Amino acid sequence: MENKIIEGADYREGVILGIDKPLGWTSSDVVRKLKYLLRKCGFPKIKIGHAGTLDPLASGVLIVCIGKATKLVNEIQAGEKEYIADVMLGATTPSGDLEHPVDQTYPTDHITPEMVSEALAGLCGERFQTPPVYSAKMIDGRRAYDYAREGEQVEMRKALVNIFEIEILELQMPLLRIRVRCSKGTYIRSLAIEIGEALGSGAHLVGLRRTRSGETRVEDCQQLADAVRALGGEWTEREGRITGRDKREPSVQE
Repeated sequence: MENKIIEGADYREGVILGIDKPLGWTSSDVVRKLKYLLRKCGFPKIKIGHAGTLDPLASGVLIVCIGKATKLVNEIQAGEKEYIADVMLGATTPSGDLEHPVDQTYPTDHITPEMVSEALAGLCGERFQTPPVYSAKMIDGRRAYDYAREGEQVEMRKALVNIFEIEILELQMPLLRIRVRCSKGTYIRSLAIEIGEALGSGAHLVGLRRTRSGETRVEDCQQLADAVRALGGEWTEREGRITGRDKREPSVQE
């Protein structure tokens, strides 16, 4: 199986593609764009899907499975993940990231490097984690973020996750940069919130990059622009999005 988009390849035989997803794209945006272009290239019934959602405000490794490789999605999705996360201490937002403005501020003067190290160590290991209310989790047939945007409160079911390691890369108060190794299903936005609470303060995520998914590292991934061009598409950058994607482009189900 190929590991990148190559002009003229028979994608039905199976491609496991590592894409360095740019900011501003949803994971489904990437899948729809590639499927649309593959259809134009003569693969009208090609199967395609991604192996692990990455939020629009995050960049980095997004594994896309094409053709026969779609049978491997669940296996690939189960792999360990690694992230570089920027956490802003002393403030919270409703979504736990920059999708919404700050709704409350907290003191940070009491926080020391030793406290941060201790708090991060306490958040490692296998445990239950509450997903963010602004997430794609399904509740009674609807996405959790749909309820949140309507102002309706719902109970988020905790999920068992495993955080193998949290390494401090930089601490310049109130900004904390960490490297996280974790299991499938771990929400780094939730981790940011938990860090704030463990420090007797608040926190939210201000930057996130997935640097590894399973054995696929971001430095080995193909830029989305290169994949689009290899399929005969045009790439015009505007706020990290392809300007050609509008109502005229078919919306294709995964």
